[in-house]
Amino acid sequence: MSTVHEILGKLSLEGDHSLPPSAYATVKAYANFDADRDAAAIDTAIRTKGVDELTIINILTNRSNEQRQDIAFAYQRRTKKELSAALKSALSGHLEAVILGLLKTPAQYDASELKAAMKGLGTDEDTLIEIICSRTNQELCEINKVYKEMYKTELEKDIVSDTSGDFRKLMVSLARGKRSEDASVIDYELIDIDARDLYDAGVKRKGTDVPKWINIMTERSIPHLQKVFERYKSYSPYDMLESIKKEVKGDLEVAFLNLVQCIQNKQLYFADRLYDSMKGKGTRDKILIRIMVSRSEVDMLKIKSEFKRKYGKSLYYFIQQDTKGDYQRALLNLCGGED
Repeated sequence: MSTVHEILGKLSLEGDHSLPPSAYATVKAYANFDADRDAAAIDTAIRTKGVDELTIINILTNRSNEQRQDIAFAYQRRTKKELSAALKSALSGHLEAVILGLLKTPAQYDASELKAAMKGLGTDEDTLIEIICSRTNQELCEINKVYKEMYKTELEKDIVSDTSGDFRKLMVSLARGKRSEDASVIDYELIDIDARDLYDAGVKRKGTDVPKWINIMTERSIPHLQKVFERYKSYSPYDMLESIKKEVKGDLEVAFLNLVQCIQNKQLYFADRLYDSMKGKGTRDKILIRIMVSRSEVDMLKIKSEFKRKYGKSLYYFIQQDTKGDYQRALLNLCGGED
């Protein structure tokens, strides 16, 4: 078994498009997959007196998302019941949240998290910011489509009615998923112009030209912006993150900070959020669950690597210390073993 570091050493970071999408996943497609067999085993586990949680966990955390969709289909054919509904009544608490999250497609999961963040009184800006700042154009396009199918309304419409001011403008602009993706040409002149404009629109003047910041940070490609933030330091006495803290406040500040961290190093961003969800007293389980579920088939190996490098102990160790029982078992499976 090669270590995470060996794997990462062999793979160049960011934008190696020749890699299969699961190269950094901790949860991969199960080799001897049989949807009917899995559906039958889960059916038995649900009907067992006291519910056999372990079987449910071991099957669903060791199958790819696509395979889970097949299991849900086979289960419905077999029992005439919806798997998610059956598991909802069989399980409870944090374990239920993990398992039900795993049954949704990635876009359904993100859409449902976004809807929950905007439902009822008050908005859970934290969730809104994390998802909208970290998803790719393609993912956002899919989320918009699925959101409309699920809730019969546009995601953008809900964001508009739930937020206000410049924060609203930033969220709406990001949620459209129209960021440039042309990273083949490095435009040094534009890098310099953008860095200068970010400085002129913020630290250099009294007040902040927020629309200017929004335009640059939501329209330019990720590799371009990484170079812009580097270049920015030659104009400004503060780096981009420090500048944001000086220039804007409230939800807008949090959103810009999250966005810049995502642009600079998305996996480190998630590692930091995981650490924050578990540090100190009490665990912010909602964040922990969402990141473990939504990144396990995307880039969890990279996140684990960043986590260990920054915090000295493995993500696995932190989850072990911070959670217990079946919930812990499910998260550790998604984490993919000790580093």
